[in-house]
Amino acid sequence: MPADDQAPYANPARSRAQRITERILALPMAEVDARLGQVADSLSHHHRDVGSVQTRRFHDVNGTVIAPGEIDDNRARLIGSYFSQEYSFEAAALFNPSIVVHPDQAGVAAGDVRFILSLRGVGEGNVSSVSFRTGIWSAGEVLVDPPSVRAISPRIERIPGGAPDDPGLRLFCEQAHDLSELVIFPVTPAQRHGIEDLRMVRFVDDDGAVTYLGTYTAFSGSRIRQEILRTADFATIDLSALRGPGAANKGMALFPRKIGGRYAMLGRQDHENIWFQTSADLYAWDQGVKVVEPRYPWEFVQMGNCGSPIEIAEGWLVLTHGVGPVRNYCIGACLLDRDDPSKLLARLAEPLISPDPDNHDGYVPNVLYSCGGMVRSRTLLLPYAIADSFTTFATVPIDRLLAAME
Repeated sequence: MPADDQAPYANPARSRAQRITERILALPMAEVDARLGQVADSLSHHHRDVGSVQTRRFHDVNGTVIAPGEIDDNRARLIGSYFSQEYSFEAAALFNPSIVVHPDQAGVAAGDVRFILSLRGVGEGNVSSVSFRTGIWSAGEVLVDPPSVRAISPRIERIPGGAPDDPGLRLFCEQAHDLSELVIFPVTPAQRHGIEDLRMVRFVDDDGAVTYLGTYTAFSGSRIRQEILRTADFATIDLSALRGPGAANKGMALFPRKIGGRYAMLGRQDHENIWFQTSADLYAWDQGVKVVEPRYPWEFVQMGNCGSPIEIAEGWLVLTHGVGPVRNYCIGACLLDRDDPSKLLARLAEPLISPDPDNHDGYVPNVLYSCGGMVRSRTLLLPYAIADSFTTFATVPIDRLLAAME
């Protein structure tokens, strides 16, 4: 969006946006067509359906930013182009992954699993967004599918029946040919400076219905709040705010099913400890109870979860992060009681993974971080980020992990 006039030069009768529009309206049709062709040539290699994006953008500004008017299709698309910009959403970093089982397992070999990986991308202006990858986890290796060279611009509407003052957004992403073409970019004022650290979970309701949910931090540039992603198929995605004192800080992670008929969540309301909370309402959260506190030197500063708890035979496996000296972020783990997750059963005294000289440097040094792992055949697959710069994977047998706890 072009900048507004500076105060001494403002023209209340004709805004800068209106003057730009009038210049476009004055162009001969041949010039309009030529400029449209140049825009299409520059964008079509990286974006699908450029024309419809231009048209949508025109309708966004027509009657709001510029004076309303009936304009021919090509001129409207060109106006839309002047009020758009291209953004490299992963240019600076790609990190803080979470992972879930893909809803489509057709054609996957026995014993293998297709997965969806979410990632936090950072681009120009240090703005965070969410992108996705797919892949296969097979015996002995993890294969991430090559991402598409294109990205889509979702159609966005308010959620029908949402709260009048904060209804949430619905993203229509059906034009994506591959999940890697989908980017969830900040749209609302609450998200203006970033959508951070999506913690995805495959949630199974009491009736067996499966929904993919994910908590994340919306950052306005001055304030944070917790929001939640909800989808059944990644073609239509809802983004809604969470409410209540239990949603006042970063790092909420939803359990993959209800416990005692209530939704269950881990949080970090006090920015130091891991808390357990339950709610009858997915979107409203109270304070909860403290379940894990810093005990060992590598987590003396603060603790948090590294994604949604994973249900295993012994209880709830929770991946954690601990912050120690020189802002070292290490990844650990603990085990909570299956029936009463407010009870801590065991935890690692030493980190599962720590920064070392080979993975020290990057966008934010000394940081290892994850937003979620998955277990299959008694093996943990842990995607994690190094130095807020790139992402890799580790595996560990569950029996070995539990044996190391105390």
